[in-house]
Amino acid sequence: MGSPRISPGCVRFGVFEADLRAGELRRNGVKVRIQDLPFRALTVLLSHPREVVSRDELRQALWPEDVFVDFDQGISSAIRRLRDALGDSADNPVFIETVERRGYRWIAPIHLPEVAAGNVEEKESVVTTPAPLPAPPSVSPWRNLVFALPVIALVFAIWIFRPAYRDAKAGSKSRPVASSGSMHHAANREAEDFYLKGRFYWNQRTPESLNLAVDSFTQAVVHDPNYSDAYVGLADCYNLMREYTLMPSSEAYPRALAAAKKAVELDDHSSQAHASLAFVSFFGMWDSGTADEEFRRAIDLDPNNEKAHHWYATYLGTVGRFVEALNEIDRAEALDPNSVSILADKGRILWGAGHRDQSIRLLRQLEEADPNSLSPHRYLRWAYFDTGEYAGYLSEMKKEAALLNDGSLSAIEQAAEKGFAAHGEKGLLESQLEQQKKLFAQGKLSPYHLAETYSGLGNTQETINYLQLCYDRHDDQTVGMAVDLAFNNLHNDPAFKQLLAKIGLPQVNLAPKTSDR
Repeated sequence: MGSPRISPGCVRFGVFEADLRAGELRRNGVKVRIQDLPFRALTVLLSHPREVVSRDELRQALWPEDVFVDFDQGISSAIRRLRDALGDSADNPVFIETVERRGYRWIAPIHLPEVAAGNVEEKESVVTTPAPLPAPPSVSPWRNLVFALPVIALVFAIWIFRPAYRDAKAGSKSRPVASSGSMHHAANREAEDFYLKGRFYWNQRTPESLNLAVDSFTQAVVHDPNYSDAYVGLADCYNLMREYTLMPSSEAYPRALAAAKKAVELDDHSSQAHASLAFVSFFGMWDSGTADEEFRRAIDLDPNNEKAHHWYATYLGTVGRFVEALNEIDRAEALDPNSVSILADKGRILWGAGHRDQSIRLLRQLEEADPNSLSPHRYLRWAYFDTGEYAGYLSEMKKEAALLNDGSLSAIEQAAEKGFAAHGEKGLLESQLEQQKKLFAQGKLSPYHLAETYSGLGNTQETINYLQLCYDRHDDQTVGMAVDLAFNNLHNDPAFKQLLAKIGLPQVNLAPKTSDR
């Protein structure tokens, strides 16, 4: 099923180890009492990490064909007892996620022996990735040194952020006094160390690093189930994974919401927790009222929380409040002037506000400084599409597809490039649309992208039809339609206005595509 082959040995996850040969579960080396049926359910779930295991599949695995019992009750009881043994929760799962009306899914990273074909030597493999990653290039001795530098930085970061170090620096004038929004202490050193690892990986914002961050934050929760900051970290990962990986928003946002709510429940005075809850409330749940309230709460708790200012800016830009958005993104930049993600989102907000030349200059600078950063490529692609600069649009799409290892986006780029070479702008849009329709029929593409292309071709009715489909499916890109220049010609259309009202988005007067002010 696409997962690494598990040998009949030991599988590790967090502080637990499942010995599949002996039928034993251990926590930090100490045997945990667990009955046979829950352990066999654990074995089935571990055999298919990150895949939905249906209740029928569990029934077949747990009972022989000639046994007749109340299977539904038996499965529910087995999963409940398994969660009890792991200290897991159905409402805020760390290990086992309930997929409504379908079954269960193992969501935590696992460490297992992977046997290479033709080689009896075993090596440890970490299963954390929900989406395929690009194959790494060959590594030279110099690149080995470069690779080692982030590891050194990580070790240094963990060392300087230890409680003893922070206490020793408490009197320093170089940093403000810790506010109620600062990082809260974990119950033990191991949990805090895993949290700091997670933040290190999260800040890199790549598909691989976000999966490593999920692994670290999960380990932090396992070591301290009441550690609010670790749940914030998980929420922040899932808030970004639908953008930086191929994880669908329908899977990412519910996890982000559950983790953010748990963080706020554990610590209502955490600025970070309220900022994470605000983000998913708007972009995932389309609840602008709660989002605005939670962002303001986060900033009140900690005016120096750069993440709160950053994400509040992206929210304000999405609802067309560009003056406020620029103020907030400038505040975030002042707090963290070296953040590529803040600067990239500033470029996007500048574009929406009509400062087009300034936006392009900033995004190109970021792209040149770090060609492997995803956001500058994506935002430049959108900008070039808005202005009809299709050579740049195709170039940036190709780079983005390579960074994401996204075969669907690559197929669209190739089709659009052929159409553009043959028949210019109209050929590009028509060829692009044809490929998008194929991918949409296969369930691999959002209807939002078809709406954008139909709008470019001047087909208003099909544009509205696909936007309505976005609304019906709660497609996460739908919240951007009020400020999407692809739909600038629809702002007087009654059906478009009705869609904006149903989503809770305001009418926005956008600057013309060619202006700069």
